[in-house]
Amino acid sequence: MMRLPPFRYIAPTSVSEAAKILKEEGPCAMLVAGGTDLLANMKRGQQTPEILISLSNIKSLHDVSNSSGLTLGAGLTLGSLLENDSIRDSHTGLWQAAGVVATPLLRNTATIGGNICLDTRCSYYNQNEDWRKAINNCLKKDGDTCWVATTSKTCRAVSSTDTAPALISLGARVRLVSADAERIVEMKDLYQDDGANYLQRHSNEVLTEVILEPLVGWRSTYWKLRRRGSFDFPILSVAAAVQTDGGGTIEDARIVLGAVSSLPLLSTEATEFLVGKKLDDDVIEETGHIMAKLAKPRGNTDLTPIWRKKMVPSFVNHALRELRGDDVRELRKRIAHQARG
Repeated sequence: MMRLPPFRYIAPTSVSEAAKILKEEGPCAMLVAGGTDLLANMKRGQQTPEILISLSNIKSLHDVSNSSGLTLGAGLTLGSLLENDSIRDSHTGLWQAAGVVATPLLRNTATIGGNICLDTRCSYYNQNEDWRKAINNCLKKDGDTCWVATTSKTCRAVSSTDTAPALISLGARVRLVSADAERIVEMKDLYQDDGANYLQRHSNEVLTEVILEPLVGWRSTYWKLRRRGSFDFPILSVAAAVQTDGGGTIEDARIVLGAVSSLPLLSTEATEFLVGKKLDDDVIEETGHIMAKLAKPRGNTDLTPIWRKKMVPSFVNHALRELRGDDVRELRKRIAHQARG
């Protein structure tokens, strides 16, 4: 049985207090919200903080504001987000993404901030400590070789967050607060192409809220490919959002792939191609080919990278057909194992 290692537990009641502790304790401290990913990683020795700073007692991190656009506290559980009908109506892709994370039990514990900052995954990294030592560890933890791409100078672990692609497609921003300053970062700029150092968040910063502007004329959706209908991380995800005029012509669009690289992939080529067009079958098909060129799956997660890449055009097709107004509810249940639409 894998057990948690010893650690100190601190539960501040304000963001400023949490940020101050982070600054004072340095790299030996880590933030914990729901803990659904971090605590499992600690049991396997992947992450080894001496101090855990809990965010669960900070009331402001549980707030939701609809005054101008939508602001979500980073401590909101995914389960509570799903109970918000206004989010379902105005930011459908985010609502769908939250609804297919893990299981109901975990969604009632996991937070939106935690899912945004979810650790990257790899079949050579997500193992117990003895297994990893047997292969001389890996580039992400205590080693010097990325075993899935042995000539790579950077870790190729996979971004497996569900909510990040959806939020990027919705043009979201996040607020990051340290003891000395705060800044707002576009979600699309929060990630970098390095599985070991995948976030642009500094180690002394607390992610406090997600900021979404009013989305007039936008529709969004999220599709997730996984082996089972629950619990599993994505092996491919497609988040799509389009803004149309009264006649159905696309004025703006964002399509994001998840789980096929070390970071969510936003396609500027797809945006440029879609603007000024309507979602007819030929446009949808060509968009799928554009997105497939962007995908770079590797053999360090479930099912083969070749098959996962082949699934990209199909899932882009499903997403854009839904945004066009097609009835894809049965398809969503049968192919994506998602009942939420």
